[in-house]
Order: sequence, then structure tokens, then C-alpha cells
Amino acid sequence: MESWVWVGVWSLALAVATVAILIFHRRLQASLATAPRLPLLETAPETLPTITLIIPAYNEHINITECLDAALASHLPHPDQLQIIVADDESTDDTAALAATVALNDARVEVITVPTRPTDIPWRGKNWACASVVDKATGDYLLFIDADVRLGPDAIATALVDCQNHQADLLSCGPGIVCGCLAEWLVQPVMMSCIAVGFNFEAVNDPKDTTTAFAAGPFMLFRRSAYERIGGHRAVATETVEDVELAKLIKSSGLTLRYLLSTELIKVRMYQTFGDLWEGWTKNYYEGGGRNLGATLYSAFALSLIFVMPWVGLGAGVWGSILGGGPGWWLVSGFGVGSIGLQVYMRWSAQRVFNQPFRYWWLGWLSGGIVVAIALTSIVKTETGWGWTWRGRSLSTS
Repeated sequence: MESWVWVGVWSLALAVATVAILIFHRRLQASLATAPRLPLLETAPETLPTITLIIPAYNEHINITECLDAALASHLPHPDQLQIIVADDESTDDTAALAATVALNDARVEVITVPTRPTDIPWRGKNWACASVVDKATGDYLLFIDADVRLGPDAIATALVDCQNHQADLLSCGPGIVCGCLAEWLVQPVMMSCIAVGFNFEAVNDPKDTTTAFAAGPFMLFRRSAYERIGGHRAVATETVEDVELAKLIKSSGLTLRYLLSTELIKVRMYQTFGDLWEGWTKNYYEGGGRNLGATLYSAFALSLIFVMPWVGLGAGVWGSILGGGPGWWLVSGFGVGSIGLQVYMRWSAQRVFNQPFRYWWLGWLSGGIVVAIALTSIVKTETGWGWTWRGRSLSTS
């Protein structure tokens, strides 16, 4: 193929990528602009209802002590109204022992090793652990968090006040994402942006819209009567993305759902290694999108255009220029630089909202490539069950 034809092909590809970046950026900014946030307390409440915090934990020896210490440091008018239950889900490490050490020093903490999972139905994820201990809860409200969550001192009080002010039956908060290794810095900002782009905060929080529901598993605060009315985690036993399914049950039952961002009061470091990140996102990506094959493939294609194509196009332009292909290749290089500039600006704008330092922007091509691979792998894992696991537990049979 003649050089000028290749110049045209690459120029067209970069033009399409530029349009995709602009559309993605516009939708991202529109979503973030309408994102409601958990309002900070202006004054400390004099009274609050009782609350039980339930932490399902499977091989969480890295997280459990810090998670408990953070929760126990909560600012509450009557600290003894907080009950904490650690549901040890048959951990094979020292999760239970570490939690028991904390419990020895604070009577508000109870550690329960849950029974072996029944085999009549495939109990997936943390559903069995939560369902097994909830009858031990004494609180008027039930708060479910993951062991990798760190609650700020005012997080529980602030959430309870908001629940009461808005008569919410389920308040779920999108936490601040903490990144500590290269894999997290590469993938998590892109994932958070993708979720925001495909998210309609107004519809989720509109009680009249009974078909749009969402919740974030790291922080789920239920009014106990509402949790019992929908059947709790038993009602979603076979679901992998149980948080969204619980939110759907809340809305379909005519109850009040609130979903807010709380990146300051609630923090979570979801994964600490590339292996954990790969296993976790390939578990959830396709399932979280409702197993919509077309939508998942479209997202993979769009992400390729937005994050990968600008860098590949720049490389092609530079290489063509080096080989003496003529001024057309310098034009391709210029298109590549322009589209990369837009991509970098988009990521910089988003990171200010996500409260994350702007880091590794020059690896946008790698970030996008990994997320595309996650999307495609997630389809295969979910549909076939091959390697569809969490912490080594099979999700196709468990």
C-alpha cells in the first residue's frame, strides 16, 4: 500500500480516537458535575440510633486489624451503641486470630467463624458470610463494609445522620480509591472514570425510577427493617455482584435508595498486587455490566480508541518519519500528540475529583490495554467458569 494511503488510514484512526476522547471527557465531566456527595457534619449529633458493623473477611490478615482500629476510632455520641461483627469466612490465614486480638481489648468486637457453605445452591462471594452472622446483630442499622475499607472517624455518624435526614433505607457510598502499587495506578483511575461515564446519579437516586439502581459493596448502610424486608443477602445468594442486586431489591420494593460519593470519609485500597487486581476485575467487569456481551465488547473497543490508539498512532507517525516516508507522517505524529494531549487533560481533570495524584499519565496506552484485556477476559471467565475465582474460590461452583 502506498505511503500516502497509510498516512490517510492513520490520520483517520487518530481523528476517530480524538472524537472518542472528546465524547468520553464530556460525559465524564457531566457525570462528575452531578455526583452528589455525603455532606460533612457541621455539628456533632447528640444522639444516634444503634448500629451493627458487619465485616465479612476471607484471608484478610493484611487488612483486618487496621480496618477494625479505624472503625473503633469512630466519633459517636455513645460509642457503646456500636457493635462490630467480623464474619470470618473460613480463612486459612490468621485473619480470625488477629481479629480476636482486637476483640480482647474492646468488647464491642465479636469474631464469628461462619459455618461451611451449603451446597444446595452456589453461595457466591461474601453473601454466605453476611447472611450467617446478621441474626447476631443488635443495631437498628446494619453497615456492611469490606476489610480493605478504612472509615474516617466521622464516617459512621455522618452516614447515619444522612440516612435519618433523607429517610433512606439503603445508603451506599462510593469511597476514595487508594493506590499503592504500579498496577493500581495504571488501572484504577481508568476503571473509576469508566464507571462514572456509564453512571447516572440522578436516576439512581430518583425514587420514581424503579429500574435504575446501583450500590458500592465497600459501604452499604441499611435500615434493619428494610434489609429484612428484602430478604438480605440470602435473597442474592447466587449473585456475584451482590451490591447492585441488593440495591435493585430496595428500589423494586418501594424503599428509598441513596448513592453518594464520600472520597474523604471512606477510603478503600481494593487490590495490593497485580494478581489480585486481575482476579478481582475479571470477576466483576462483565458481571457488573449485566452480562451484556455487546456492551462489554463496545466498551473494550471504545477504550482501545480512547487510551491506546493515540499512543500507537504517534508511534506510527514517528516511525514513518524516521523511515523517510515524507511530511505526511509528521502530520500523523502531530495528530498523535494532539490526541494524547486531550487524553492527558481528561485524566488530569478526573483525578482532581477522585482525589488522586496525577501519576503515570505517560503510560495511558498500557492502562487502556490492561483494562481492555480485563474486559475480554472477564467475558470468557464468566461465560465458561474457567478461572472465574476470588481468592482462589471458584465462582462457577461455589
